Amino acid sequence: MDGYHLSRAQLSALPNPEHAHARRGAIFTFDGEKFLALVQAVRVPLSPSSETIYAPSFDHAVKDPKENDIPIAPTTRILIFEGNYLSLNKTPWKEAAELMDELWFVEVDFDVARKRLVPRHVKAGISKTEEEARRRVDENDLVNGEEIVRDRMKVDEVVSSKDDAAWAPEAQGVGK
Repeated sequence: MDGYHLSRAQLSALPNPEHAHARRGAIFTFDGEKFLALVQAVRVPLSPSSETIYAPSFDHAVKDPKENDIPIAPTTRILIFEGNYLSLNKTPWKEAAELMDELWFVEVDFDVARKRLVPRHVKAGISKTEEEARRRVDENDLVNGEEIVRDRMKVDEVVSSKDDAAWAPEAQGVGK
């Protein structure tokens, strides 16, 4: 879903650009209608004239979506969409979810999410310091998470994400 982030230029054109940039990742900073159009397109029955459909990706180097970067061939039979708002019971996310064969939700404790997000934001260059990352997590990411949990649709499967030291890279011999 990162390809459906509004670009930085689009955020700058919103009525309150400073707020929009600070809240990037909130529902209003995504192009949900464009995502719905993709889901509708992949649900069109195959025919001899079916063509490859392209979805956007996200270029982390420039911190913006990259249009038409992910090809979805007509022969593709299984697609897995991943993103925060896929089970949100609000238009247009709800309409997209209703077109999916199954809807799964990965549940994570907010304290665990905070612990994972802070270093991720620093590593990705989203935040310069851990303090700045903690503020972003508390004022943006967890606010978004509360909305997602509160307004979630009925899902087919709930997967509980937990910290497990046995799955840490060090435990798997990664980096040795």
